[in-house]
Amino acid sequence: MKNWRLKIGFIVALVVLWELLFQLKLWPPYIFPSMSSVAQSLAAGFADGTYILAILASMKRLLIGYAVSLVIGVPLGLLLGRSKFVQDTIGMVVLGLQALPSICWLPLALLWFGLSESAVLFVVVMGSTFSVALSTADGVRNTPPLYVRAARTMGAEGFRLYASVVLPSSLPAIISGAKLGWSFAWRSLMAGELIYASIGLGQLLTMGRELNDMSQVIAVMLVIIVLGLLADRVLFTPLERQIRERWGLQVAG
Repeated sequence: MKNWRLKIGFIVALVVLWELLFQLKLWPPYIFPSMSSVAQSLAAGFADGTYILAILASMKRLLIGYAVSLVIGVPLGLLLGRSKFVQDTIGMVVLGLQALPSICWLPLALLWFGLSESAVLFVVVMGSTFSVALSTADGVRNTPPLYVRAARTMGAEGFRLYASVVLPSSLPAIISGAKLGWSFAWRSLMAGELIYASIGLGQLLTMGRELNDMSQVIAVMLVIIVLGLLADRVLFTPLERQIRERWGLQVAG
């Protein structure tokens, strides 16, 4: 309860600071809007359904792209973590591509897929897959060798070794990688939607920019922040805590 009071108090302090800065008129309203104008933009967007439709459209693209990145990234990470040859060859490419900002994939996506949903999904997948793969590979490499040797003495080899020892031991790192991949997927999605989207949160950001409506831009940014926090609190944090408690990495409480 005390923790929640602290968080709410901090948010209230930020709002008060925002309003004080606005009242000082250091910047014109079209650059730094008041909190009340942002709240009005939020209320209007939800009242007419614009924000609801945009959230649903963006979440659909995000979930599809993120699911594909997990399907590709986790097996790739398992392979990178267990094979020295793959690590020295494909691993070098994966590490280099991970360092590439997701917006760099946009020209390639537009040339390959044109202005389409496929281009946006491609950017999301490419922006998220490699972070998932590298985190999974780190988890596999950190599997205690004693576990592997014990499993082999009991006859576990190949797929059975992966399924019964390597994968469960790597789960904490895989969950952390999935969490990181989710954040990269969000960033990649916004980059893609700023270029093309019939409807979505990125399209609302573009519209706010074109109309010089900073209140809408900040309102959409707040929506994105809240969605990110909800995903973390509702999905990733409980799952991460459960995995860590089961593996003895955190005391249950």
